[in-house]
Amino acid sequence: QVQLVESGGGLVQAGGSLRLSCAASGRTFSSSTMGWFRQAPGKEREFVAAISRSGGSTYDANSVKGRFTISRDIPKNTVYLQMNSLKPEDTAVYYCAVKVGIATMLAGAYNYWGQGTQVTVSS
Repeated sequence: QVQLVESGGGLVQAGGSLRLSCAASGRTFSSSTMGWFRQAPGKEREFVAAISRSGGSTYDANSVKGRFTISRDIPKNTVYLQMNSLKPEDTAVYYCAVKVGIATMLAGAYNYWGQGTQVTVSS
């Protein structure tokens, strides 16, 4: 069993930055791909970024490329999402998730999810 707890969300003005954290518990963290997804009201959950189990490979959605950076601290069992140059369209609930195996953008492939953290970007 894996438990994920996100933190770091909040209200920020356009152009600002936030760093989300996701603390994981459970034995599979170091051997798992980690991902960040987001869901805005009335929209489907969408892929944001993913990082391989070693941290050596990262994957970003086109909408956040160059602005968001995913990273992980294996000894701390934590994955981060550094979000810079935030835009109002980044407003959503952000979720971290974990899966065994290679990274994918498909939400259905992830086995465990956190409860989410709200990010609101004002114009």
